[in-house]
Amino acid sequence: MERNAVQEGPMSTNSQSTDSRIASRRTMTRRAAGRACLGVVMAGLACLVAPPIAAAQPQDYPNRPITLVVPFPPGGSTSIVGRLVADKMGEVLGQQIVVDNRGGAGGTVAARAFTRAAPDGYTLLFGYSGTIAIGPSLYPAAGFDPRKDFAPIGMIGTAPAVLVVHPSFDIASAGALVARAKEKPGQIAYGSAGVGTVTHIAGELFVAMSGAKLTHVPYRGSGPVLNDLIGGHIKMSFTPIPAVHAMVQSGSLKALAVTSAQRSSLMPSVPTVSETGLPGYEVVLRYGLLAPAGTPRAIVDALNKALRTALASDDLKKRLAHEGAEVLPSSPEEYAADIDREETKWSKVIRDAGIKAE
Repeated sequence: MERNAVQEGPMSTNSQSTDSRIASRRTMTRRAAGRACLGVVMAGLACLVAPPIAAAQPQDYPNRPITLVVPFPPGGSTSIVGRLVADKMGEVLGQQIVVDNRGGAGGTVAARAFTRAAPDGYTLLFGYSGTIAIGPSLYPAAGFDPRKDFAPIGMIGTAPAVLVVHPSFDIASAGALVARAKEKPGQIAYGSAGVGTVTHIAGELFVAMSGAKLTHVPYRGSGPVLNDLIGGHIKMSFTPIPAVHAMVQSGSLKALAVTSAQRSSLMPSVPTVSETGLPGYEVVLRYGLLAPAGTPRAIVDALNKALRTALASDDLKKRLAHEGAEVLPSSPEEYAADIDREETKWSKVIRDAGIKAE
């Protein structure tokens, strides 16, 4: 019995020591797990209190060159304005902005492809009213929605056209033109740079608002229109101011009225169409800057700030004025509203006139 008691004594002591060690390890494990959970909770709270810096402000944007897609071939007024803005914005941002000219179907080919660009601020689109506001209604397969597929950055400016006639045409004002066209319906022809161009739509709006009937003669570009106009083969045309400014000054053509709501600084002595016979008439080319839909707002705001800074430059203002453009900066929301108004306006003109793309 005593031997058994002696044998059992050491076994009982060892068991107690083992149990203590296990309990100690369990306590330490629970404490470590608690500390880990507390760390996770605190990290989660920190994320809620202080959002990631990248989401609040694009600290490293831009850190490489940006591409600006201009939806027309190089050389035209639209392309020139796009390059001027790209160069100045590049200076402001400290990164080169490379212009990529892509023509086709009034700019809708480039706009459609642009909707597939990454929304990271490194591919932008030069917005033009002929493409953004007129294109979707004129081209059934345009392939983009101007209200949903773009993130407006801001407006750049506006550029009016001018109603010019051959000097032999004995008409002195827009009002007199309306009266003559009503006397001789369909006998007065106006040339345009092509079906669906702003120079065509300007004529259609003139017809719709005045009730006068004019005959539309489409050409392939502004050059052929002006050649026939100077030669007297057609009597009139709605044409961008820079294209005919020198011709008006030399007397080769006669300017009746500008198409904007206010007079142009390039032709301050020429009244508006609205002033001289057709109240409320307004047709202007509208330029802006767009990013793909889904671009972070912080990047949109950074680009808007850079655009505004560029447009405040006296040098850029003068160079844009030479191209007939009046600087008109805006917020992203103001540009979005402008796109909505313009698309609504021109889609109605296109629909009512039954205009079809060539």
